[in-house]
Amino acid sequence: MPTLLTINNYHYRRGGAEVVYLEEAALFEQHGWNVVALSMSHASNLPSRWAPFFVDEIEYLNKYSWPRVAVNAGKSIFSFEAAAKVKALIRKTHPDIAHAHNVYHHLSPSVLRAVKQEGIPVFLTLHDVKILCPAKTMWREGQACEDCKGGRIYNVVRHRCMKGSLALSSLIFTETAVHRLLGLYKNTVDKFISPSLFVMQKFIEWGWPQDRFVHVPNFVDATAYEPNYAAGQAFLYFGRLSGEKGLTTLVKAAAIARVSLWIVGTGPEEEALKMLADSLQANVTFYGYKTGGALWDLVRAARAVVLPSEGYENAPLSILEAYALGKPAIGARIGGIPELIHEGVTGRLFESKNTQDLAEALVAVAHMADSDVEGWGRQAQNVVATEYSPREHFERLLRVYKLYGLTPGRQQFSASSSS
Repeated sequence: MPTLLTINNYHYRRGGAEVVYLEEAALFEQHGWNVVALSMSHASNLPSRWAPFFVDEIEYLNKYSWPRVAVNAGKSIFSFEAAAKVKALIRKTHPDIAHAHNVYHHLSPSVLRAVKQEGIPVFLTLHDVKILCPAKTMWREGQACEDCKGGRIYNVVRHRCMKGSLALSSLIFTETAVHRLLGLYKNTVDKFISPSLFVMQKFIEWGWPQDRFVHVPNFVDATAYEPNYAAGQAFLYFGRLSGEKGLTTLVKAAAIARVSLWIVGTGPEEEALKMLADSLQANVTFYGYKTGGALWDLVRAARAVVLPSEGYENAPLSILEAYALGKPAIGARIGGIPELIHEGVTGRLFESKNTQDLAEALVAVAHMADSDVEGWGRQAQNVVATEYSPREHFERLLRVYKLYGLTPGRQQFSASSSS
């Protein structure tokens, strides 16, 4: 049976990248693969037989001594520990393929070079644009930012992009400069897997060869969700409450449209958004952090979910999750969002940062016949069950892996097939 080595900083459902990492591992195990994991030790980790190989925890929210801070800074640039542990894991398990997700700051791309040195093909899913933008978000001072294009990564220090801190921004600059000097991404990854066409195209615009990338969308197992197609009255946003998510625009639009808005999540903008809603006398309910069944109950009770993003979204799982629950989506025309919303079929699009355009979209959907909204929800559920299914995702990845020598029933890979 083939063996897959899957790599990610965290081994629990911390965010979208972790969900994909864990769900892909489970998917390949269901198809008879042996799956081996490398991650970081953490109190919230799910159980893993490979935990003895996990690297020591680095949690940047913790308060460490200055010597430990210096050690962690060095590890975030190049972790010799992670490189040694992945080599030990490879020599014990002999994987055929390595598929990495988020590795920066904690494992560091030293793991990618170590895997490559062991002769294993390396694939990396691009959950964000960190390799292009040292600050990861391409977002600064309330707008999309591409100042680092053309190798001008000094801008991360110039603009103090990391929490306004000169020290932290300088560390991230150093990290990026070292990674580029050593070619820790360009010279180690055989194929970059992009969940959205948008992110793939952004890399190409910034000078990367097109043949280094393949588009493999995210997936959701629709059979794990119980949809409710009945049209509710409230519009719902769920996710992080931060500036690039466009929530100020959403609250203002909800006030103009005079619709009910539910906001689920926490983040740095939470108090400011509550004050804004109060000042506008908008009908907004803040539910705080919800997960699992409590979150899905709110989604099922809504009329539609809204993604008002103003930063470059990649391929938000929240749209696919809403679809699986039988709900349409209203999304901004930015990043990878338009790739997931079929206008007039599974939802509606509006111009990002345009309060009036979003308000008009909310009014239009609020005034639609409930049966039409339900129809959108049924179409959405059908889309996620067919185009974004686990089976489709597995077959797409398998086609990519086969380019590197995988033959059904055998474990044979060509070491000379890297891009």
